[in-house]
Parts: sequence; C-alpha cells; structure tokens
Amino acid sequence: MQQLYIAGGAAAVVLLVAVAVVLRRRGSSDARESRRAHESAQQRDAPVDIGDTVEFGITEFTDHHSGERVAVGKVEGFVVFAEDVPSGAAVGDVIRVKITSFNRGGTSADGTVVG
Repeated sequence: MQQLYIAGGAAAVVLLVAVAVVLRRRGSSDARESRRAHESAQQRDAPVDIGDTVEFGITEFTDHHSGERVAVGKVEGFVVFAEDVPSGAAVGDVIRVKITSFNRGGTSADGTVVG
C-alpha cells in the first residue's frame, strides 16, 4: 500500500513538472503579442527617414546605456527613442525629434529633441 502512495506521489510530481514546462514554453500573452509586433515591424518600412523631424507624445522614459534619460514614443506605431529631452518633460508631452539613426534590425529609431 505504501508503494502505491509513493508511485501516486511521483506521478503527481511528474505531471506538475510537465504542466510547468508547457506553460513556460507558451509564455505570457503579453510576451507573445510583443513578439508578434516585433516580427511585424521587421517586415514593414519605417515611416521615418534619417534627417526627418517628427512630433510624438512621450509614452514613457527609459535610461540610455550612457545613463541619459531617453523619451520613448511612437510615430505611426513605430518606436522612436529621443535623447536631449528637456528636464521638465513628462509623459504625455509632445516633443519634436530629429531622426538620427535606426537600430540594427530597423524596428526602431533614435533621435534628438529639437526646438
């Protein structure tokens, strides 16, 4: 009888591990949506070119590898990172940015705040 309990317990552990592995491979719905958006961005032309000046609303701030605060926004769904953001700028503010480069995959652009 004790062997039956041990076998049942081992089977339950194996089942739990298998479920955890399957769920981990599937990922969260946010991660899947992010992956789909990234793949879609790689397939389309950027709506901006180097040298263009665009306006967008700041959706968030992030830290650049240089330690500088960088504004993040979108132009026609295309992500743009802006440096030289005024210290008083806040999420929701509209800024003018000159596009200076694209990331390696062409799925986002970098720029500098102007005006």
